[in-house]
Amino acid sequence: MVASAAIAPDAAAQLQSLPMAVVMLHADRTIAAANAAAENLLEQSARRLIGRHLSEFLRFDDARIGLALDQPDTNLAAHGMRVQIGRNSVREVDISLSPVAEGWQLLVLNESGAGSPLFDSEPAAEGFAVRGPDILAHEIKNPLAAIKGAAQLIERQLDGPGRRLSGLITAEVDRIALLIDQMQSLTRRTAAPVRPCNIYEPLSRVREIVETAHPDTVRFVEQFDPSIPPVLADADNLVQVLLNLITNAREAMEGQDDACITLTTKFVSGVRLRLSRGDDRYIRLPVEVRVSDNGPGIDADIAEDIFSPFVTSKKTGQGLGLALVQKLVRDMNGRIVHERDTVQGLTNFRLFLPLATLGN
Repeated sequence: MVASAAIAPDAAAQLQSLPMAVVMLHADRTIAAANAAAENLLEQSARRLIGRHLSEFLRFDDARIGLALDQPDTNLAAHGMRVQIGRNSVREVDISLSPVAEGWQLLVLNESGAGSPLFDSEPAAEGFAVRGPDILAHEIKNPLAAIKGAAQLIERQLDGPGRRLSGLITAEVDRIALLIDQMQSLTRRTAAPVRPCNIYEPLSRVREIVETAHPDTVRFVEQFDPSIPPVLADADNLVQVLLNLITNAREAMEGQDDACITLTTKFVSGVRLRLSRGDDRYIRLPVEVRVSDNGPGIDADIAEDIFSPFVTSKKTGQGLGLALVQKLVRDMNGRIVHERDTVQGLTNFRLFLPLATLGN
């Protein structure tokens, strides 16, 4: 279970600003985070909610909602659902349920008739529809664009401290928009199509990006096996995955004189992925791409949860980067693991991918 203290402050602050009740759930349906609107709806403080099971505070009349909560990959919207809050209060709410990472769910509730932007004005058949994050993102991004435009207009008329403050507004708007984009990526159901991909092209591109943006801050070492054939992946998503991993590694070694990132490719045996639950067929994952750094490593308190959303050790991070990495890798039928080599003093992220050739 991820402690509430591990949720990034920036992400928590943005949850607090939303007018609808937002509850983040662990895989076991215990509450990981709740915003102010959720405190009001559930008539409990966040301190009392966090770590407790959702059923202690909410009970839906419709059993299908309970079934959806038991299936972490379910995207669901329901209109006008009767829910018992506490012992005596019964209300009608619109809900949106979305997976945000493996086992995690985002539950959004709005009292029916309260003008929620999450839902159509007409209910779907039997009250259910696939809705949620994309509409929420659209409704948030529109006012953000207006705020940014106004700040840029004001900036042209100011100088000194005023320009710096308007620039801060613009930068914060961009940061919130980026967080929304990451949330959308986490909840997107359709995976990008995979095709044969030369693994060295995204590796070279990402290294060039990092070295151009941050020259002379880190040394790269390449340990490549030139015989590796194309893998089955999406090239753009591989760039995103590798850029996140390498950027994290560089930031972990900020100010370190001997900062070094080692990029390794090699064949491995015995790694495979079951096609589906109950299926005896497997996909082999014989190609390993490893990103290693000689930094201090990840805080032991969060090391087991680093692929969960809103978990980060960065003071200014949102804790979504590695959750997005895991989702993109799984969309490509790959796997990623983290390990700390205490003997060599290295932090390793190991990405396993299938070959494009049949029979492998």
